[in-house]
Amino acid sequence: MSKAEHALALLGAAGIKLAVAESLTGGLLASTIVDVPGASKVFLGGVVAYATEAKGELLWVRTETLSDYGAVSAETAAAMAKGVRKNFEAVAFGLDATKLWTLATTGVAGPDEQEGKPVGRVYVALCTGSETVTRQMTFSGDRAAIREAAVEAALDLVLEQFPA
Repeated sequence: MSKAEHALALLGAAGIKLAVAESLTGGLLASTIVDVPGASKVFLGGVVAYATEAKGELLWVRTETLSDYGAVSAETAAAMAKGVRKNFEAVAFGLDATKLWTLATTGVAGPDEQEGKPVGRVYVALCTGSETVTRQMTFSGDRAAIREAAVEAALDLVLEQFPA
């Protein structure tokens, strides 16, 4: 069973819906999720906000957050997860607040560093409604490898919420 299958199975069993906000992964996280048969029972959709301006306009990330911490930061990842939650709350109308979870990815895939952050620096965030958890990682490899590692890290963050 893939991480995406496992995560969706756990979310579905708990009655939790999922939405994503992607920058670094550019839709790869959503694509990985929808590759799972039956994903539509859990996955609501996502927003790809690749440009810094799009993070503000589409995901409610405050200008101050972007200027103080940068588009590639734990603070921005958390704000993206909270912002996409606002976007999908209407879709998930009637759900208990803790039954809508949102994931966000931001980072540097290269070939050059960004905002003083090295190639491979990745931030993922998960907003469960009751808390927002962020992780910082640094991966090596080419753009594709870094993006794929970020997707795996985002799914790991979901799986961590379900103790074995």
